[in-house]
Amino acid sequence: MASQFSEAPPSLRSGVVRPGFRVDPRLLWAIGIALLLLPLFTAESYRLFQLTLAAIYAIAILGLNLVTGYNGQISLGHGAFYAVGAYVAAIMLDKLSLPWWSTLPAAAVICGIVGWGIGRPALRLGGLYLALTTFSLAVAVPQILKYKGIEDWTGGVQGVLVTKPDAPFGLPLDVDQFLYLVTVGIALGVFVLARNLMASRIGRAMMAIRDHALAAEAMGMDIANLKTATFAVSAMITGLAGALSAIAVEFVSPDSFQATLSITLFVGMVVGGVASIIGPIFGGLFVVFVPNLAEEISKSAPGVIYGCILIAFLFVLPGGVAGLLRRLPALLRRR
Repeated sequence: MASQFSEAPPSLRSGVVRPGFRVDPRLLWAIGIALLLLPLFTAESYRLFQLTLAAIYAIAILGLNLVTGYNGQISLGHGAFYAVGAYVAAIMLDKLSLPWWSTLPAAAVICGIVGWGIGRPALRLGGLYLALTTFSLAVAVPQILKYKGIEDWTGGVQGVLVTKPDAPFGLPLDVDQFLYLVTVGIALGVFVLARNLMASRIGRAMMAIRDHALAAEAMGMDIANLKTATFAVSAMITGLAGALSAIAVEFVSPDSFQATLSITLFVGMVVGGVASIIGPIFGGLFVVFVPNLAEEISKSAPGVIYGCILIAFLFVLPGGVAGLLRRLPALLRRR
């Protein structure tokens, strides 16, 4: 008995069971907000522009993750909604001279309507057939934007130029700082709404359809309407990101929204973690900074370096960054 007692953990020998390590969520929020605000005072303009793009991509990847990760519908065409949102913002700014903030809800609503109209017939398909249908949409949209019948609005192959908004109310911020602050604020709001959605009954129904559609239908769920609504909400979020990108880049053209954009969003979703709310943040950082890193390593073959980094990343973290974060507490407890 003495030997058994001596081999027991110190917490049991002292008669006290130590509770697990817990962190106050308010402290995590404070640290997160501080990290988000830090680049405003430390980063140069170009780096701040890159971080703004990363936040925009994170919003777009979140939209894709809702429909693919949480609802089980493979979409390779979300670059099309990104393009529609960008062009809605550019046309409203350049042709109609409307305030920049009005372009964001307009782009989201229009992309939601387009997503509903496309999603209703397309979602009768499934699996690879749906993937090919949405991919054809991503291929077609840049060609439609070049159509001469709408060239007066879209600018044709020349595209449309826009201007970044200045900070209002005399705030001591330049245009890059102000746009970064706006983008991060919008991203936080979208991510919080997405988290609340997935924690609701609708979110659980979306995941039930993903896991077992037949069982969900037997329980009385309207699968067709729920899938279409999910696709529309996903298109809204991606269109909002597209509108922000038009303002950040100050230029839109059909060649900026080739089918590779949809693949880029899909890569960001997988790298960040499928069916994860926080994963798109890391996916956005990956698709913005890793290609630049690959070009710095090899200017002659950056695509090869990027592919090698992507393969190595997926080999080390098959569940993405979010998968690692889920396993991290268990790994620390084992230590």
